[in-house]
Amino acid sequence: MEIGIVGKPNVGKSTFFKALTLVDVEIANYPFTTIQANVGVGYVRTECACKRFGVKCNPNNSYCLNQNRFVPVKLIDVAGLVPGAHKGKGLGNKFLDELIRADALIHVVDISGQTNELGEATTGHDPTIDISFLEDEIDLWFHEILKRNWGKIQGKVKYQKQNLVKELGDVLSGLGINEERIKQAAKSTNLTDLPSDDNLKDFAVELRKISKPMIIACNKIDLTTMYFDKLENYEAIPCCAEAELALRRAESSEVIEYSPGDSNFKIVASLDEKQAKGLDFIRTHILAKFGSTGLQKCLNTAVFKTLDQMVVYPVEDDNKLTDSKGNVLPDAHLMPRGSTALDLAYKIHTDIGDRFIGAIDCKTRRKVGKDHSLEDGDVIKILTGR
Repeated sequence: MEIGIVGKPNVGKSTFFKALTLVDVEIANYPFTTIQANVGVGYVRTECACKRFGVKCNPNNSYCLNQNRFVPVKLIDVAGLVPGAHKGKGLGNKFLDELIRADALIHVVDISGQTNELGEATTGHDPTIDISFLEDEIDLWFHEILKRNWGKIQGKVKYQKQNLVKELGDVLSGLGINEERIKQAAKSTNLTDLPSDDNLKDFAVELRKISKPMIIACNKIDLTTMYFDKLENYEAIPCCAEAELALRRAESSEVIEYSPGDSNFKIVASLDEKQAKGLDFIRTHILAKFGSTGLQKCLNTAVFKTLDQMVVYPVEDDNKLTDSKGNVLPDAHLMPRGSTALDLAYKIHTDIGDRFIGAIDCKTRRKVGKDHSLEDGDVIKILTGR
């Protein structure tokens, strides 16, 4: 799973990315700081199964902090987008090529209105304009790809009696779009093999909504939130990337105790005047007012709500909840809601899926079959034959 962090230049995307990953990236107050995509690992937060089972875990592929499990997710900070990107303006081609890899998008906008559509300093800029233009650019990109290939698609459907969805799938597979999503978009827009241009545009828009779902990170709430009410029709979350980055750095330096997503922190070391002033501002004007810096909420929303994922814990010993080395609740896997025990077996390893004969639900202590529907937080032992 990959989450793209997108937006126009100079809205704090790289700070947002660095705060979530602590990857060392260039951050500067001018457009197009990001030329090459930055790739790193962020972590979604959920209550760890160790709390429900009353055990002390020692994870391998994730980490647990105060009985909260943090599960890794790949993040991509792509180059800034400006109007005309679908025609190659700015770094548009690079942006769109990198966008292909993302399962969902976090669109970082400057909620203070202090950057224009090109990422230049201004005042009074309406952030809803930025949301609309980014959606439009992706829609136009999809539409251009469809128009370029429509003659070939239409010929195969009309003269060779090929399936429309399959032919669209062949063209769009490079964008990471599967046939099920194409079928869904085609059905909702009544796409035919002889569409009007407007019909093709409608299909492109619906395909973007389905294949690249987006939430809005309303960054720079430390400056102002005067435009936030304008975003009531969006999945919009108030954020302060600079505050989160400051807290992560202070936590890494053992100055404070802080878990990403918390509404407060504890100072555990002496501070100089500048540090004390900065942390007091974050506590008073960000955490107390908004409940968090918003970054962890953005990532959690993208993964658990937008992409509808859950966390499942496979173990080898259903009594001790350990792997073969004695690690308690060692692994946590993100799985789509509706996944089965067999899906989990294949997620762990193809060979385990092939040899699946059943599973044990460690919560109920019952043996279950391959079609058993998993729930968020389940701890499961997979049973295999030879």
